[in-house]
Amino acid sequence: MSEDVRRWRVGGAIVESDRRLALVRNVRRDGRFDWTTPGGVIEAHEDVLTGLGREVAEETGLVVEHWHGLCYQVQVQAVDLGWLLTVEVHRARSFTGDLCTGDDPDGIVVEAEWTTPDRLADRLASTQPWVREPLLGWVDGRWEEPRRFAYRMLGTELGSISVEDAPWLEGTPPDGT
Repeated sequence: MSEDVRRWRVGGAIVESDRRLALVRNVRRDGRFDWTTPGGVIEAHEDVLTGLGREVAEETGLVVEHWHGLCYQVQVQAVDLGWLLTVEVHRARSFTGDLCTGDDPDGIVVEAEWTTPDRLADRLASTQPWVREPLLGWVDGRWEEPRRFAYRMLGTELGSISVEDAPWLEGTPPDGT
């Protein structure tokens, strides 16, 4: 893989209460909205769980006290845009606080809610496949061992982008560095 590829390391959080999942509604640069689990870019100086805890608190007002563990990893290679995204999704074991729209310094998160499993697929319908597919799979199967998902994105314009399953890029550590 070329050295000029931009790389992002992202954390995602599965936070549940009474079998409901915390989701946040994001406004994207092009004005679209989508729903995801809370999370975001992990800063270079942070370990994943520290950065993920920060992101969850900023976006939802919830403070994760303990993590259950890694549920899955996702890798997305945007071939034509020259970037590689590596995501670790962890499950919260315990948290404090009340779900609200937090104080997201990026201004992306505009709403937060507890979503029941029967509404999850509808909420995720407009979300990228690399967010939707692994999360729906985990909720349906609740596998114990972490899984890996990899996608290749082709195209540069939103209306013409295609996404396909891809092999995990060998030699690329899970943290995307």
